[in-house]
Amino acid sequence: MSKNYDLIIVGGGIGGSALATTMAKAGRNVLLLEKSAVYEDHVRGEWIAPWGVAETKRLDFYDTLVAAGGHHVARHVTYDETRAPEEADAMPLPLDMFVPDVPGPLCIGHPKHCQTLFDEAKRAGATALRGVNVTKIETGKNPRIAYEHEGEAHEATARLIAGADGRASAVRAACAIELHQDKPHHMFGGLLVEGADGWDATKQAIGTEGDFAFLAFPQGDGRVRVYGSYSLNERRRFAGEDGPRAFLEAFRMNCAPDNKYLAEARPAGPLLSYFNNDSWTDEPFTEGAVLIGDAAGWNDPINGLGLSITYRDVRIVSDLLKESDEWSPALLQPYAEERFERMRRLRFAGQLQASLDAEFGEEARERRRNYHERSAADPAIGSHAFAIMAGPETLPPEMFTEEHRARVLGLAAEENA
Repeated sequence: MSKNYDLIIVGGGIGGSALATTMAKAGRNVLLLEKSAVYEDHVRGEWIAPWGVAETKRLDFYDTLVAAGGHHVARHVTYDETRAPEEADAMPLPLDMFVPDVPGPLCIGHPKHCQTLFDEAKRAGATALRGVNVTKIETGKNPRIAYEHEGEAHEATARLIAGADGRASAVRAACAIELHQDKPHHMFGGLLVEGADGWDATKQAIGTEGDFAFLAFPQGDGRVRVYGSYSLNERRRFAGEDGPRAFLEAFRMNCAPDNKYLAEARPAGPLLSYFNNDSWTDEPFTEGAVLIGDAAGWNDPINGLGLSITYRDVRIVSDLLKESDEWSPALLQPYAEERFERMRRLRFAGQLQASLDAEFGEEARERRRNYHERSAADPAIGSHAFAIMAGPETLPPEMFTEEHRARVLGLAAEENA
């Protein structure tokens, strides 16, 4: 027997559960299918930029996330080996300046975030299942899914299938939607630590010294998600049983003395390292299916924008689906156009950030020193931070050109052509 739904969502993580909740609240009949029985720490998706926080408010999830432990950070500090720590500490960036009524980025543990939204989907009336093995996906005029749950085989049909099933999306494969990827720039590792009570819970920070660059995002109560960037040719630098301790020791920096609290903290989850890179799709939909979140392509994690991107995807797609009963590809075209430009701009911002923060050696050190001096005198040079914090649409198109890239990196225009 085949059951019929308005919307079947494959992937019950943050994007899938948020979409299921939103559409169920709108009176649509929703089936949400999640493969995992327990949400695990995948070392990504724990920081929501101010523009992403605004999206959670528009979707009516903000209060739920704060009640689940969401923690705001209020200021950002950039450390660097080319200047004294006192100089960096004297110039914190206030994080309530980017989006009205948003006090700053919101940090929340990924497993708790997923579980909170999955529970919300069930509460809103969606049929939400865990431990599901999807065995077949058919798109087109009559979308259909076959899956196994609790030892039984099932089939379901829908007006539309939404793929929220991550980077290795089975829905994307079933749609034959091409995923473009650029070359990785560096390695990127992450670890959750606890017992970092000396770290200021209102401060997020980044910094580069020697052959390592760090990012730190506090979650409150002495827990901090830390990330590190290092060279591609050292991809196994933190492998093995001693990897987590070696990783944390890399955080000890003369330019950031408070990093000792991170280095001395206790690992509270796995250390995972992966290639940084961007990916994108030209059109994240086909007849009978639409992709959201990482399934539709992701931004370089150095920007930390995976959650913000996903929440905007959910908001735009759900708004389109709620305003019409004709769920055709033409209805989703505005989503594809907005997302393509959004990801192009964020790809540009990520490339700048990687060039500035995750390249090592004397030439890179001098580039950063020069950048910090020039951006202090001319804030427009560091304007890509607004794309990351306030949203890529907040900057004019000329801020995403090769001419601007050359200006930021201190290159002659012809050298960057």
